[in-house]
Amino acid sequence: MTGLLVVTAVPAEAEAIRAGLPAPPAGAAPHAAAPAGTSPAAAGVAVMPAVVPVGVTVVPVGVGPAVAGAATARLLALAEAAGRPYRAVVSAGIAGGFVGRAAVGATVLASRSVAADLGAESPTGFIPVDQLGMPAELLGAGTAVPADPGLLAALRAALPAATVGTVLTVSTVTGTAASSAALADRHPDAVAEAMEGYGVAVAAAQAGLPFAELRTVSNPIGPRDRGAWRMREAFAALTASAVALGQAVAGPAQG
Repeated sequence: MTGLLVVTAVPAEAEAIRAGLPAPPAGAAPHAAAPAGTSPAAAGVAVMPAVVPVGVTVVPVGVGPAVAGAATARLLALAEAAGRPYRAVVSAGIAGGFVGRAAVGATVLASRSVAADLGAESPTGFIPVDQLGMPAELLGAGTAVPADPGLLAALRAALPAATVGTVLTVSTVTGTAASSAALADRHPDAVAEAMEGYGVAVAAAQAGLPFAELRTVSNPIGPRDRGAWRMREAFAALTASAVALGQAVAGPAQG
């Protein structure tokens, strides 16, 4: 087995992570995530993987849980078919932080990744999909995927100042005071929201691989105000946290 697959939504996040990893040894080859000659489009991702250092593959796969989950599953399947399966998966990138729980510029490690808007509205409020009476086999990994204990422990050891808590995955980013309050009330242990973690988590679970989610906070969750976004600080924190990914490659314990 080979190393760690790190998936981000956009290239800027991938570049921030690569900037914080040590350079690979001279002559090191990237992980063969797709057969030789396979184009990025045929591989199902927008950008082919790059590896820094050996054992860490960083790939931007797209925005939202659907494309992130599908592209991650494709990368895992191609690597397995090539005889070089990954041994763990991390969803990484920037996120919004719940006020009072994760400050702008903070690093967050997910204790679990939750599909926060997968369900149904009702006159009495939101109903999660796992409470709608559907058979468990139709819910895949369920609406909440816990981080692998060994992988999370390795990341926490490398990032002792990180905030640990639930990270929500949403298809529509929260942008009003009312929706922010409702989400915070439904998930009192949530520290951040992003758009890909749960999709990546399901792909990892279906492949039987350890999963974790790492985020850095670019903005407070609340009324949409682009002037309050601190992208530079969040990307800098992402670069600083990347060292933990290199350390985790040394061997996350299986949960």
